[in-house]
Amino acid sequence: MPNFKTSHDRRTFLKRSLGAAAAAAAVSTAVVPVAFAQGSARTLRIGNQKGYLNLLKGRGTLEKRLAPLNVSVSWTEFAAGPVQLEALNVGSIDFGDVGEAPPIFAQAAGAPLVYVAATVTRPQSEAVLVPPQSAIRSVKDLKGKRIALNKGSNVHYFLVKLLRQHGLQYSDVNPVFLAPADARAAFERSSVDAWVIWDPFFAAAEKSLGARVIADASGVVGNRAFYFSSQTYAAKNPDVIRILIEELDKVDQWGKQNKDQLASELAQLWGAPKPVVDVVVARQQYGTEPITRAILAGQQQIADTFLDLGLIPKHIDVSKAAPPDLA
Repeated sequence: MPNFKTSHDRRTFLKRSLGAAAAAAAVSTAVVPVAFAQGSARTLRIGNQKGYLNLLKGRGTLEKRLAPLNVSVSWTEFAAGPVQLEALNVGSIDFGDVGEAPPIFAQAAGAPLVYVAATVTRPQSEAVLVPPQSAIRSVKDLKGKRIALNKGSNVHYFLVKLLRQHGLQYSDVNPVFLAPADARAAFERSSVDAWVIWDPFFAAAEKSLGARVIADASGVVGNRAFYFSSQTYAAKNPDVIRILIEELDKVDQWGKQNKDQLASELAQLWGAPKPVVDVVVARQQYGTEPITRAILAGQQQIADTFLDLGLIPKHIDVSKAAPPDLA
């Protein structure tokens, strides 16, 4: 995630990530067998945005867990999920974190990705906002209005589903495609009537602009984040992936029990005011889940919607990015 105070790349699908908490509850915490320690040297190349992976990096616990396996760890920071997935596609990283939308585009482009874990749903972390004095009071009032959103992002899908749920079509509104920083500026100038956005931008608009929530994603879409690897790496190194998810889970569980400290660390990472991050952390849901057919079906719905909108050039089968151990 870029510094909160700077402009953002148009493709930036920030993690919600804040909430990118992690951990398959079903994974084992067994002691690493001695036989693994005698194997040949391996490397785990992690591509991280500013979030939970940064917190894990700072603690150094992953390196300690993997040392007996003769696995070294390298870290590369990226500004956004799409760039991480491009790095995966050219073989530069083995693991990363991302929101719901970027993997759809990556798979459509032929990236050899595999989903290895998912956060729990976090629908309260994205919403449709209007200025405090706006006459818009309901979703139906959005008809004919100019709505700022990041094209091809998770909130793009959220808006389509929200409108349909309230008897409207996507064609009933006038989308204005803007990256978060530009969308906020347009929102402040009243150049748009509403803004569909995620945390921490959502929380910042509430705290500093008095933005009013028309609807969050509760009951509309799940809003997850994902951890991904390459198909080859995941198949050859299931032990490394398991340990990595376990260590991410420990950070997640620590954050759940120490929200004030978590907010302080994330505020420093993002360059955001701590009161804003306090809001983000307070409404964030914690925990991860193993990838299931139901979770992949949810991704398939996003892919099919993006195909209908002309955002991807062809149909993709999300199940082809399922982990090797999918039941």
